[in-house]
Amino acid sequence: MLNLQAPLSQDLPAFFMTLSLLLSVIILGELLIQRFSVSAFVVRKVIHLGMGMLTFFVPAYFQSNFYPVLAALFFLLLNGLNVFSGRLRSLHSETLQPDGGKGMNSYGSMLFPLVFLLLSLFLWDSGKWILQTAMLVMGVSDSLAALAGSTAGRRHIEHLTESPKTLEGSATMFMVSFLLLLVCLAFFSADITGSLAARPLWLIVLFALFLALVATAVEALLSYGFDNFFIPASIAYVLYVLEMNHAVRLEHFMIGGLLALLLAVFSVKVKFLNNSGAVATFLLGTTIFGIGGLTWTVPLLTFYLLSSVLSKLGKKRKAKFDLVFEKGSQRDAGQVYANGGIAWILMIVFSLTGDPAVFFAYMGTLAAVQADTWATEIGTMWPNPKAWLITSFKEVPVGTSGGISVPGTSGAFLGSLFICASALLMNVGWLHAFGAGQSMLLIGVSGLVASLVDSFFGATVQAQYFDPIREKVTERTHSVAPDGSLVENRLLKGVPFVNNDLVNTLCAISGSALAYVVIETLRIF
Repeated sequence: MLNLQAPLSQDLPAFFMTLSLLLSVIILGELLIQRFSVSAFVVRKVIHLGMGMLTFFVPAYFQSNFYPVLAALFFLLLNGLNVFSGRLRSLHSETLQPDGGKGMNSYGSMLFPLVFLLLSLFLWDSGKWILQTAMLVMGVSDSLAALAGSTAGRRHIEHLTESPKTLEGSATMFMVSFLLLLVCLAFFSADITGSLAARPLWLIVLFALFLALVATAVEALLSYGFDNFFIPASIAYVLYVLEMNHAVRLEHFMIGGLLALLLAVFSVKVKFLNNSGAVATFLLGTTIFGIGGLTWTVPLLTFYLLSSVLSKLGKKRKAKFDLVFEKGSQRDAGQVYANGGIAWILMIVFSLTGDPAVFFAYMGTLAAVQADTWATEIGTMWPNPKAWLITSFKEVPVGTSGGISVPGTSGAFLGSLFICASALLMNVGWLHAFGAGQSMLLIGVSGLVASLVDSFFGATVQAQYFDPIREKVTERTHSVAPDGSLVENRLLKGVPFVNNDLVNTLCAISGSALAYVVIETLRIF
């Protein structure tokens, strides 16, 4: 748990030395940029690399985490102010777009001290070596990857993220991460007591390769500096669970991760997912398959495979709705987060707490996204269907946000039952303890209610636009003119930032919340 220790007087000299060193480096960086015209990008990455190396040594010369946390708070405040003022170019920049233009602010300079602060509070007592390893990999690998991508990057990876990513940069990230992880696992071998302890060298090498792939996937998927937070957070989480959760075995984690990788590659080949969706699926699957085992894997695969196949069926009949929906049947990372993000978070929570009620919440969220997908797919595929707006029950064209139909609603409930049935077939003890019939009813109703919640938000706050080219109502913000130019669609109703992915996320939350509240209220476990 989070723990801030008492300050120790013997740590004061190291605290003032650390602050003086960091401030001196920042001042030197500003001089190099402003007086000697050194590239601000290069200076930032060198500082970033140096910070990663410095944080590796911090636990060695501080006895308490009080002053490291205080130093992190100081730089969090300093970097936060600089993000909005932009005065210190050695610490902050705007992200670059694929066309070379400037984009949104990068928040990496804020997220670096923030993640160090949180990991110091969480791991100082139980896993300093995890803190050191995670920060070193992020600081060094991410910096070298950016430098390699900007100087030698020639092959850009499409459909991945808003910031440009190159194969050369990702390859550098992978190789440097692998080497650093391998060195750290060997250096800290005496401190490791969990599933990684006393393992043969070949297995440790394979694990370092796989964890480096996870770090590379995180770096490749994120923009605006968020990789500065999630690279060390993901590494620390995997190492912590393998160290502290004795139910998680290294071999099982590796097999689950391999299954997730194969699923991601398969999904790209059959065009279920684009590149960003495949990377997100790999990360999500690694967590759920590798840590949750078959109990958590089978329901997720049931949703993924049935919904993906269903989305590919009846393409001719659904073609007329192609311009209505915001995205097509090939899912991207946003849709993976919207459909599986809550399940992902619940898996992490369970791995840290072991609360059985969290599993029911997991089943509820999968039932919710399954119900929503099936309601849409069956409702649009059904011959000559009728749909009514959920808020007024006025008849609306099929495919309208907030519209419900008898075939779609029936499909939603049926899809939810498939989720629970798949878990019952795996003989999950918690479901049988609650009762097979009661579990089917709870998960089925959770999915059905969540799909209606999705329709309600779709009818009230989800943004809908008018396409002036085709003269249709659509969820898409822009349309493509005959000459290939983008035309901005006119907002008809709803809130601009409330898109289909956000509504799907709210649907997933509602399904998990209903199932969790029922189990907690009944106090079955």
